[in-house]
Amino acid sequence: MGRVHVIRHGKPAAAWGGQDDDPGLDETGREQARAVAAILAALPVGERPTRVVSSPLRRCRETAAPLAQILCVAVEIEPAVGEIPTPAAVTSEQRPDWLRQAFAGDWGDIEGDRDYQVWTAEVAGALARYEGCAVFSHFVALNAAVAAAQGTRAVMAFRPDHVSVTVFEVVDNGLRLVEKGKEASTGVL
Repeated sequence: MGRVHVIRHGKPAAAWGGQDDDPGLDETGREQARAVAAILAALPVGERPTRVVSSPLRRCRETAAPLAQILCVAVEIEPAVGEIPTPAAVTSEQRPDWLRQAFAGDWGDIEGDRDYQVWTAEVAGALARYEGCAVFSHFVALNAAVAAAQGTRAVMAFRPDHVSVTVFEVVDNGLRLVEKGKEASTGVL
């Protein structure tokens, strides 16, 4: 039974639903990334992550970079912990409304061109493969992992703040929630 630390990315330079689909971090986000790296690197041996994994999106890669530098490892990219896939028929202008509607219900209620209950299981399954790692991900993917670990269908499991650290134990190739990360009001909703 090992742990996986899942960290929401730092504060991005642009808000979601904006014109930049892949913003990096702003100065606050860069400071947050350095601070969470120091916290994770200071964990006792055995709890300290030994690998660093990130969503392919820039804000996650930039949040992961300081920890990878401290640990002297490369950031491994894992698409399965990226943002929730937006249906092809939903434009970038419509995405904020689509997400608001999704957060109001259950994973099985989300309208789109895929099964979001399956996506939730895919996120949780990917995280379970990264025992002993720090995984840098997103608000919705973190909600998917918590929902899978708790056996709930509700999309909104919690509101992870930027760089909050949620801890799971990997048990029988699945996730058991140890501790939710810090919650705060967020720009997602």
